[in-house]
Amino acid sequence: MASAIVVVLAAVLGLVVGSFLNVVVWRVPRGESLSHPASHCPTCDHPIRPWDNIPLLSWLILRGKCRDCSAPIAVRYPLVELGGGVFFAVTAWWATASGALGGWETTASTVALLLALAAYLYLAAISIALALIDLETQRLPNVIVLPAYLVVGVLLTASALVGGAPESLIPAAIGMAAMYVFYFVLAFAGGMGFGDVKLAGVLGLALGFLGYGNLAVGVFAAFALGGLFAIAMLIARRGGRKTRIPFGPWMLAGAWVGIFMGDILFSGYLRLFGLG
Repeated sequence: MASAIVVVLAAVLGLVVGSFLNVVVWRVPRGESLSHPASHCPTCDHPIRPWDNIPLLSWLILRGKCRDCSAPIAVRYPLVELGGGVFFAVTAWWATASGALGGWETTASTVALLLALAAYLYLAAISIALALIDLETQRLPNVIVLPAYLVVGVLLTASALVGGAPESLIPAAIGMAAMYVFYFVLAFAGGMGFGDVKLAGVLGLALGFLGYGNLAVGVFAAFALGGLFAIAMLIARRGGRKTRIPFGPWMLAGAWVGIFMGDILFSGYLRLFGLG
């Protein structure tokens, strides 16, 4: 029952956060303030009324058009809101119903679970924003990436200490350092951007906290997914060998494969070779 309530609340929160992420994706690459001016129609500049800013519902009620000038509102806006709701709900289910971050047995375990969940929900939110920004601009803004070290690090540290499992911080620190160094070497060799390097440390922190298996799967999945996408583009003749492909979205996608399924996939891999 508690897990179901958390999942529903997370879904609602995800819809609201998704609405804000639309602002982030538009304004951050342009160096604009997130708070001023208030949300407005980019065509007629009329401020958006509060009742026209309800996630999903407002777009449906307005039939995808501005109330004042009838300019079309891109379908991406409700899709990002919906994506935020679904992503948050799935993350909350993984964290609570599946027992990935512990259980509800004691007050301490409950607080530890919710603190860790907050860290991964934060990661989910910036994952959406960073993936969309990187696809559009081939940039991973420092203003989003760098604060994640502090937010995710503090929440996971608090979770480990409250839950009585400070040892989980060791693989988290190793994961952060290992992924940062690995991507730094790739960037130094000319194969990655330094935005990818900064993001790698955050993802290594989140993956390592769950275990070395999750970390390994998260790293491998990023290159596997990115490679498959590159091959598909070549086959479809949508790009060539010199076509630049933003790697941030694949780093993020691979990391979430590692977060959600890393322990299962890594255990299966070990059993396949008689090591598990």
